[in-house]
Amino acid sequence: MRMAIWLYLFLFVAFFDLHAQYPMLTPFAVSLGAAPSFIGLVMGMYSLTHLPGNLLAGYGVDRYGSRFFISASLVGAGVLLLLQSRVTDPWHLLYVRSISGFVLAFLSPACLSLLAKLTRNHIQRGKLMAGNGLVHTVASVVSPAAGAYLAAKVGFAQSFALLGWGLLATGLLSLWFVRDPRRDADADVAADGADAASEAALAEQASVGAPAPALQAEEDSAGSATRRFPWAVFLLPVAMAFAQGILSFELPLRAISAEDGGVLTTGILFSVVSLGALATLGLLFLQRYLPYSRCIIGVLLLALAYYGLASDWPVPMMALLFAVGMAKGVVFPAMTSFLLQLSGPARYGRTFSLMAIASSVGAFLGPVAAGATRGHLSPFFLSFAILMLALVALAPKPAYREGWHPQPAVPHA
Repeated sequence: MRMAIWLYLFLFVAFFDLHAQYPMLTPFAVSLGAAPSFIGLVMGMYSLTHLPGNLLAGYGVDRYGSRFFISASLVGAGVLLLLQSRVTDPWHLLYVRSISGFVLAFLSPACLSLLAKLTRNHIQRGKLMAGNGLVHTVASVVSPAAGAYLAAKVGFAQSFALLGWGLLATGLLSLWFVRDPRRDADADVAADGADAASEAALAEQASVGAPAPALQAEEDSAGSATRRFPWAVFLLPVAMAFAQGILSFELPLRAISAEDGGVLTTGILFSVVSLGALATLGLLFLQRYLPYSRCIIGVLLLALAYYGLASDWPVPMMALLFAVGMAKGVVFPAMTSFLLQLSGPARYGRTFSLMAIASSVGAFLGPVAAGATRGHLSPFFLSFAILMLALVALAPKPAYREGWHPQPAVPHA
């Protein structure tokens, strides 16, 4: 697990640099003269340009491994942050953020695929995914406040430059310390051998008298129908990213409009959300429960928290944001384990790529919809509606329990 430790270290630095921009990006765009609708477009385009990168990452990670994509994404993101520190026009910010979305689209599928390949059973896989979420959350707890404090002291340009140098150095170091598991090559050889053996068996069966092609096609179609992938599950990452995009768009604007608001207040609000996620991500025993059940409970709690924010419940805003973070800490590891349960080990890269694509679609639609309807409707109510729609789409099915056991399987002798 030494590789996992190194990977967690690099992920911490990457997540720290990326989340430190959250409290700075909206005030920086406002200082450039951008309107709220244009800010939503900037945040949405960053997510929209994830799509071509996710499509390329899915097949590229499965074929070439994760090491190159991790290093290239970090180095490219660092260079673009250095360029972002010199932006003086809102349209230039839109261009830089759009390219950044494409470059960083390779990072998440590559990291998650590498973590999944380091495990031997679904219990270890769930723990590593929870560890990834824990590293992500720990970084997001301190980075918004740190980024806000840095921007208040040295300004936006110097803050983006420092974060860019950090990502650039992390990407270069990952070339030495990140390696793809050797057993992937052995697995590929074994898979090729299995394919060859199956072809030989089919040929032998044909020589002695195989069933009719029509009957064989019927059997294949029946078997594939019983194992059909439930594509409705990808509505879950769409809804989660939609709600997260609205939260990232709305919180800075609410902090700026408050009497004591500002970049420091924005950083504290984002840190409260991350503390809530940290509270549930630390409960590693949750990984022994069915991922589908954890997803449903977490999404329901998240929807209720967003409804409270939209309806101005007589509850402190900090408490509701803490509940939002707790729900996210339950849903994100469960969602990853859920998708891995429904897919096979040979399709980890493509599964994470599709999950990233779905997240990119939601993250694009969220800020754009919030910027268009903010003057007429609370954006948090849109989050509530989309999350409830995802709950309806994820109605219970027997396929959601197949292949799941609360204990790891006994290894072969």
